[in-house]
Amino acid sequence: MKQTGQTTDQAGLETGTSRGGRSGGRWAWRAGIAAVLIAWLVLGSLGGPTVGKLSEVQENDNANFLPKQAESTLVSNESAKFVDSTALPYFVLIERDEGITPADLANANEFLAKVPTLDLGNGKTIGDYLAAPAKTVIPSEDKKALLLTVELDGDRADEVVTEGETVLFAVADTMRTEIKQDLTPTGLKVYVTGPGGVFADFVVAFGGIDGILLGVALSVVFVILLIVYRSPILPIAVLLTAVFGLALAALVVYPLAKNGVLELNGQSQGILFILVVGAATDYSLLLVSRYKEELHDYTSKYEAMRIAWRASIEPIAASAATVILGLLCLLLSQLGSTKGLGPVGAIGIAGALVSSMSFLPAILLAFGRRIFWPSIPRVDHVHARDQVGGRRLWGRVSGLVGRSPRKVWAISALALLGCAAFLPTFKADGISQEDLFLDKVESVTGQEELAKHFDAGAGTPVQILTPVAQADQVVQTAAQVDGVGTASASVAPGVPPKVVDGKVLVQATLEVAADSPEATKVVEHLRTELDTVNPEILVGGTTAINLDVLNASERDLLVIIPAILAVIFVVLMLLLRSIVAAVLLVVANVVSFAATVGVSALMFNHVFDFPGADPSIPLYAFVFLVALGIDYSIFLMTRVREESQEQGTRPGILIGLAVTGGVITSAGVVLAATFSALAVLPILFLVQIAFMVAFGVLLDTTVVRSLLVPALAYDIGKKVWWPSKLSS
Repeated sequence: MKQTGQTTDQAGLETGTSRGGRSGGRWAWRAGIAAVLIAWLVLGSLGGPTVGKLSEVQENDNANFLPKQAESTLVSNESAKFVDSTALPYFVLIERDEGITPADLANANEFLAKVPTLDLGNGKTIGDYLAAPAKTVIPSEDKKALLLTVELDGDRADEVVTEGETVLFAVADTMRTEIKQDLTPTGLKVYVTGPGGVFADFVVAFGGIDGILLGVALSVVFVILLIVYRSPILPIAVLLTAVFGLALAALVVYPLAKNGVLELNGQSQGILFILVVGAATDYSLLLVSRYKEELHDYTSKYEAMRIAWRASIEPIAASAATVILGLLCLLLSQLGSTKGLGPVGAIGIAGALVSSMSFLPAILLAFGRRIFWPSIPRVDHVHARDQVGGRRLWGRVSGLVGRSPRKVWAISALALLGCAAFLPTFKADGISQEDLFLDKVESVTGQEELAKHFDAGAGTPVQILTPVAQADQVVQTAAQVDGVGTASASVAPGVPPKVVDGKVLVQATLEVAADSPEATKVVEHLRTELDTVNPEILVGGTTAINLDVLNASERDLLVIIPAILAVIFVVLMLLLRSIVAAVLLVVANVVSFAATVGVSALMFNHVFDFPGADPSIPLYAFVFLVALGIDYSIFLMTRVREESQEQGTRPGILIGLAVTGGVITSAGVVLAATFSALAVLPILFLVQIAFMVAFGVLLDTTVVRSLLVPALAYDIGKKVWWPSKLSS
């Protein structure tokens, strides 16, 4: 039985006086609480504005994320010698269904001549940022379209023009505004597309990430916490904990990203927000639950917090350490975007841990029992362990596990394996740029219309770096590859190719969209054919970059997943002092991940009708589902171990399940809802991650942690703790 610490002066104990009536302890507690709260207010005031500035230090170009030795990277570096700057093209497609008229051609030429003079603000024009003079208007063979190419200096695309707008976005936005004034009124259909247009639309898609995403996530969590706590005050304290954790993380991430120490892109920024809010809320739920439990035994809120904090720090810290180490395994990736997510996410989890174990206890103690109003806990010695086998939900679940453990885990395992059987149907071989957006944005529609009138790969050619002696053979070989339209070493008819260091840059236009999965297969075939000519010939360009990203992603899966599993196994083994329990939890969560991917394949292929998935999706899903999903098993098994030391293993399992059932399920629902907030951004990658993590977390909390793990542990008995003393 716990020591209640009761005295006749209950009110005195509530304010922190000792049994002898001394008030020194009370003032020490109050001073500590005040110091912690003031420190967090200062951190919040500094970190809050920094959260809004994270988008200024993003890098979203795939080419910059590839390893230095990737073939497309080598070509990109060498191709810079053949031009004065790195060009980022915008395509302006002009259409008239009835056919282009002489007046349309004149208007197009007039618009093209005007482009360099268009005002971007702050005294800058588009011409100040062009890589080359605007090219001539190109008519289509069907005489129904015109193509204009505007080449931005890619090295200056991220410069800020005005009010936080980058050159990349401002150029597209300014041209679109001018088109609406000059060309659209004449009955023409005009689209700003190409790589520049697509990237500009990405800016718009991610433009609400600071406000909308965070606002939706916090609103969803607040509603769930209101239902869980049935208190108007406590949810605010938990949300403040998450916000302060994010502010702390931003204070660390921003300068590191600004100085190039780590890579931050739009996806990792959105995931950072979700990770911090979800993790901070989960840790808060666990601490608050234990604190409330102790308040039923102790009249002093300080004594209750001291015991609750000590009991909670080990599982919460172990959970955070597991996620942090799992995320840091992403540093083994060959892709800068994936590698960058590792430390960004790890910093976010660390911020959530620090805020939930310092700010939250301080605010809970500052308000006292009143923070739970109107359901204020009283000293009545009512314990959750008394629910085992009772009428409440988790009492009934623990009773079921105790009566039929083998049947429970066998049925659960069969259901999970049945879902996992669809895992091979999951498509993650890349998608085209048009499929990246869930909304029909202008650049996507423009790409689709462009393919109707010109070669689908026009404007984004494959770049082939070859010794000058073999240039003609390379041109002939490339032109014979299925899917390649034309190939040439000349920049224009009759103009000799430019030779640099004994090499020539051959450009090949594909017959399929340069960013499509079909195009990557053409480039893969092209590389194979050119290797027979000379293994030193290098193939690069946009399509080759996508192919190298796909290859790097496949390699990352084979390297990083085993590393994450090894890290998680070691953490669990040290935490639970058991090899058997660690193996059980790792295997259970891997099966849960496989089941999640299987169900996701069914939903993506047959319900949502998604065209496919980014090759990095399986790895991201694995990191979040296994590293985060293991949290709930950690929360359960650490409490089971605590109870097993007093009650024995099998009773301890049932007590642990009954005691933690409600809070862990609430934590899972919160995390699932938090990740679901990613779906508000119309980006396919984030919507797929949102579904997979939300579904996987709910599967972990309702099946794996509630049925499979406790039933298996109960069936194994005390041997589950082998080789610790508890197994004897």
